[in-house]
Amino acid sequence: MRSITEGSPYPRGATPDQHGTNFTLFSDNATHVTLCLFSPDGLSETERIELKECTNGVWHGHVADIRPGQLYGYRVNGPWAPQEGLRFNKNKLLLDPYARKLSGNLQWDDALYGYTIDDVEDADLVMDLRDSAPYMPKGIVVGTEILAKVDKPNIRWPKTIIYEAHVKGLTMQHPLIPHDIRGTFKALADPILIAHLHRIGITAIELLPVHAFLQDRHLLEKGLANYWGYNTLAFFAPESAYIHSGELEEIAATVDALHEAGIEVILDVVYNHTCEGNHLGPTLSWKGIDNLSYYKGLPDNPRYYDNLTGCGNALNTSHPKVLQMVMDSLRMWATVYKIDGFRFDLALTLGRNENGFNSNHALFHAMLQDPVLAQCKLIAEPWDVGPGGFQLGSFLPGFSEWNGDYRDVTREFWLGKEGTLSRFASRFAASSDLFNEQHRKPWSSVNFITAHDGFTLADLVSYNDKHNEANGEDNNDGANDNRSWNCGEEGPTDSKEINALRAQQKRNFLATLLLSQGIPMLLAGDELNNSQSGNNNAYCQDNEIGWVDWSHPDEHLVDFVGKLTQLRKKHNAISRAEFLTGKLNAAGNSDVTWFNTNGHTMTPEQWSDPNNKCMVVKFVSPHSDGPPVLVMFNASHVKVHAKIPHCDTFAWQPLINSTLRTITAASQKSLQMEPRAIYVFEGRPL
Repeated sequence: MRSITEGSPYPRGATPDQHGTNFTLFSDNATHVTLCLFSPDGLSETERIELKECTNGVWHGHVADIRPGQLYGYRVNGPWAPQEGLRFNKNKLLLDPYARKLSGNLQWDDALYGYTIDDVEDADLVMDLRDSAPYMPKGIVVGTEILAKVDKPNIRWPKTIIYEAHVKGLTMQHPLIPHDIRGTFKALADPILIAHLHRIGITAIELLPVHAFLQDRHLLEKGLANYWGYNTLAFFAPESAYIHSGELEEIAATVDALHEAGIEVILDVVYNHTCEGNHLGPTLSWKGIDNLSYYKGLPDNPRYYDNLTGCGNALNTSHPKVLQMVMDSLRMWATVYKIDGFRFDLALTLGRNENGFNSNHALFHAMLQDPVLAQCKLIAEPWDVGPGGFQLGSFLPGFSEWNGDYRDVTREFWLGKEGTLSRFASRFAASSDLFNEQHRKPWSSVNFITAHDGFTLADLVSYNDKHNEANGEDNNDGANDNRSWNCGEEGPTDSKEINALRAQQKRNFLATLLLSQGIPMLLAGDELNNSQSGNNNAYCQDNEIGWVDWSHPDEHLVDFVGKLTQLRKKHNAISRAEFLTGKLNAAGNSDVTWFNTNGHTMTPEQWSDPNNKCMVVKFVSPHSDGPPVLVMFNASHVKVHAKIPHCDTFAWQPLINSTLRTITAASQKSLQMEPRAIYVFEGRPL
């Protein structure tokens, strides 16, 4: 029998030292907590050790001679009273919520459920007595040292350009990356991939969830898989399938390589719900440790969960220990792996209490005051499926937000929809109507046209309707309102005219995105003309549908993106640190001027004209620290003759346009704008 002493209630999880390992587990409502040790292969339970000390709801004990590499789990005893929100079942092996590394994969079996699986009413009220350990992954005791070595690039927000990607999907089909490392962190560090990221000019890669996640039983039964990973099994442990070597150091080495290349790493994190689902879901960790504390139950019936996320449950971030778990997880990733930022999936749920969403929720303030996290880029997805579930612009200063309205309005503008001009101008100017309060900055708006959820850019201009048949839900899943246009024919076509129009529309979208005030986010593969064959919900397509296709990259589009990002980095008039004001500076220049096609400033009547689909905007850099930039838009389907605004001190030099046609001399006074086109000029001193 191993020697066990009182140990300490902090830090949480399994913390090894020179004498053994300190184990802690929070459970306010448990009556007994038992530490279970396993053989190296995880097949045999070798020892059970009761943790008898409990301090403020934290059960703890120091076990001698336990070293890194030891496999473990917990059994937690307490009342079995589902009607009261209590689902303790000592027969179920439970993962430590703080486990830093996992051994083995979950094997689906009915024994994983706390109740007896049966197709009868109230089946979830009957306790199941089978042991779930043979089917469960186990935690592994690991060291707590900082693994990443290279300092963070600390890219300023105004110069940030985000590239949203999937660890596996980005590299699985890359022809120049070795087959054995494709789909892993190691592939992300390959010089070939980093060279591409440099070529297109991004400054940060935002990775879809890398926390260990569960493969949904119903997907596996249909021959599909959870590809995106929004189904968290462990908040501190990485998804083992993404680690080629099996060692945590691989993640750190990848982050180091990206940092050396001047590229930041942002993680998409899912703290709003877990993989345990609703009251009929499996008992894998939190549900069996202390269901009443970890999850939001219905106030009048705690047997059921408050399904604010659409995924069956919602974490109770208002509970101090749950809030602490989220904070500890974030700090671990930010320190051990030197992650630069986090994008919070369904962030609205994180800020909900009994009265609904609260922008002043304690969790948000905890992040903003934390000396580690306050230096990270914090990005909120400002919606969920609960009441009042869209709160764009409502988060605290210090958080940026995914601007879904930017996506929708920009798509409508380039569709040629009537009455969108003024709304588009607001979104193009960093949505100051939403974010310019409480001293927030333009980077509060993370602008995007496409993201993992929805059409790729190639599909946005190639399909009027979603084509999700491969998902096995009769094309009923995914959004129906895509604001897309196939340019005349659904899907691939041999028509040169349609393909040319599609190519120009893609350039319109990309130019708009990278010229907008605020922070641009590009979807990985859009620069390559990557398609998902019209699937706008590829969450279960861990295959060629969901993976980025590198086989026929559009080199011209890649170069076009690279030119736009360099333009953005160079011109402070575009990548501003302050919101536009429209006021005159000391030199008599306004930081922004909106013109009509006659070369005069826009009138209220022209802004409100539903048929007006053209405008010209001049940006002047703050403090005269760079040349002015002129952008001309024609979203209509006909050519439009436009006067170029006159200036006595400089001439407009053509930089880039979506038609790819050569624009004549800088001294010209007008321009024949092609249908559905965008033009960019730089002011050069006379």
